[in-house]
Amino acid sequence: MEIGPYAEYALAGGGKHLRPALVALSANALGKTNEAHITAAVIIEMVHLATLVHDDVMDEGRIRRGKPTLAAQWGNEVAVLFGDCLFAQALKLAAGFPTPEICRAVAMSTKTVCSGEILQTQHRKDFQFSRDDYFRVLEMKTAELFALSSDLGAYLSGATPAQRNGARQFGLAFGTAYQVYDDCVDLFGSESAAGKSLGTDLAKGKLTLPVMLARERATAQDRARLERLVQNWDQGAFAELLSILTQYDALQGAVESVHENLEKARQILRALPETHGREHLLALTKYLARQVSGLIVCG
Repeated sequence: MEIGPYAEYALAGGGKHLRPALVALSANALGKTNEAHITAAVIIEMVHLATLVHDDVMDEGRIRRGKPTLAAQWGNEVAVLFGDCLFAQALKLAAGFPTPEICRAVAMSTKTVCSGEILQTQHRKDFQFSRDDYFRVLEMKTAELFALSSDLGAYLSGATPAQRNGARQFGLAFGTAYQVYDDCVDLFGSESAAGKSLGTDLAKGKLTLPVMLARERATAQDRARLERLVQNWDQGAFAELLSILTQYDALQGAVESVHENLEKARQILRALPETHGREHLLALTKYLARQVSGLIVCG
């Protein structure tokens, strides 16, 4: 069997396509879209999809975008190799641009994303892992591709270096907000609504912001109980852990962080030229704010 069926299966899974959208929105905020933007969007989505395929292997995720993961369908070996093929194809497309700038940027971002995953893996169940460490990992493993999307969208529209940097900083802030939200979904969301396996962070000992906030606020007794639950994780203890998180307003604290990063993203936008495209980027921050509000209602 060739890789075609795997590609069709993975690409037909839907998803929000936020990164390709950011390429187009950033382009329109600082110029106009063209064929080069489409290619850049495809490249970044391929890199993102490759990371998801590999994540599902490492986290033993069974559901992604509402259906069995590629690993669940064909096994870990095929999933890992297919993810590698996606990375290779993305770099091949990037190398087709007349300037090496695109290929260099994609390669550097891919390295940063993988390094962030390694850093997080090294600190599983590590309660010395600080909030600063957490946000550093988020910026590397998630926000970096959002930043790349905004950056290349601006670059391919002929933006000035200052505008390009502003677009990149917007992507970093928005991407950080999105990952904090996604970490909340893993604990407080529903699998049917999220379309993916939940609780995988805890199963792998990954400390996310809600757990860190609850630990910081908890009494010594509850802190010890929380640490014990994470260190010896059992899915049957999920309700007990949620009760601790709820007791110490962990969801609300994490949501405040999402809004702080969204406001940072909006402040960055104010330095960009006033265009319809800029307003569309602003609308994207409002979209995520609405998603967060929905999570609070469910939580």
